Amino acid sequence: MPRQVDYENRRRRIAEAVCTLIARSGMEAVSLRDVAAQANVSMGAVQRCFRTKQDMLLFALEHISRHVSERANQRIAATSTPQAASTLLSHTLAELALLDEESRTQAHVWLAFITHAPASEKLAAVLHDTYAKLHGLIAWLIRYGQDTQEILQRLDPDREAHTLLALADGLTVHVLAGHHSPATALATLQRHIDHLLENASDRG
Repeated sequence: MPRQVDYENRRRRIAEAVCTLIARSGMEAVSLRDVAAQANVSMGAVQRCFRTKQDMLLFALEHISRHVSERANQRIAATSTPQAASTLLSHTLAELALLDEESRTQAHVWLAFITHAPASEKLAAVLHDTYAKLHGLIAWLIRYGQDTQEILQRLDPDREAHTLLALADGLTVHVLAGHHSPATALATLQRHIDHLLENASDRG
């Protein structure tokens, strides 16, 4: 009896291979032959999973986008006891900025996809959807902080979420470029979060 192939698992393996190649040598290094070798599958197996290279890249971006979003949500869900909004916001933004060593590969890949998005409507659409979800998560955390009276009531959660998400994204680039260390990037994020908390209980 023919062995059943788990195509979804194979597609994820291929997506991870694509991300590894991009992080190592850039988007231009992604060839069918090299992806197959990195994923330890045949070129035919790659072609059966994806009709075109564009489809393969699109799935890889969706794969890493899900992973980034899940990391942020898992950070919140894993909290066994109620946490201060400021703590949740700090941890979530640190996850989104991809500042730790474990996230360095993802940061390289994310930046490569952003660079290529203007030339691909499909890649741009995935990025747009991902940023919209992340914006919604940050805005929710700010509203939570306003409910607990940790964050100034007069602040607009959506506007502040735009600022914080853009800051986290920019710090990812600065760390990769060597302009910031992860530690100074985290300190910069924390200063902006502290601004949201400043005298909240007194000023409302």
